[in-house]
Amino acid sequence: MLNKNKNNVVNKTNREIRMFSDFKLKELRSENDEEKQDYVHGVPVVFNVPTCLYEYEGVKFYEQIDRHAFDNCDMSDVIFNYNHGGPVLARLRNNTLKLSLNDVCMEMDAFLGGTNNGRNTLEEIRGGYIDKMSFAFVVAEDEYDSATHTRTITRIKKLYDVSVVDIPAYDQTSISARSFFEVEYEKEQRALEQAKLREICIAKSKI
Repeated sequence: MLNKNKNNVVNKTNREIRMFSDFKLKELRSENDEEKQDYVHGVPVVFNVPTCLYEYEGVKFYEQIDRHAFDNCDMSDVIFNYNHGGPVLARLRNNTLKLSLNDVCMEMDAFLGGTNNGRNTLEEIRGGYIDKMSFAFVVAEDEYDSATHTRTITRIKKLYDVSVVDIPAYDQTSISARSFFEVEYEKEQRALEQAKLREICIAKSKI
């Protein structure tokens, strides 16, 4: 069974966070090959690939992001920061952060050489002290398939930031996912209980 949900409100309380570890340092050189610029290159989102986000009472719940989820998404001033609340290290508005979409994924390039905090963060990434990133967003529409326990995010209303994180944020990631999936799981259980009651009533009526 496929359930569709819509969210027409954008605020911090319904902001969701997802981790990703597919990123690396990318060195770019100027045309005269004299000036080196260091970028962080990452893939925050891979489309249409179910990922297990949560397990509840032995049931695994999955999430995937639709290829067109970012169509009409507000990405007017996405920032690249530290732990989703630290200093701004790069941003879309001044072209130190670049985001691109293709049929497979979203790709990100962040230039961190513009500030002392950015350069320090670059060294921490290079030294292996920071090896995780995550991004924060608000879902506008999603669908839930109870047969496969899969949530498909079909439209993202706003992308807030991409962040380097020093502590894995799976606890933060799973807060919104857990609340979503627990509600859906409870709906499934209620539906099963009601189906059993109907079967009992039908059986009794035939006696």
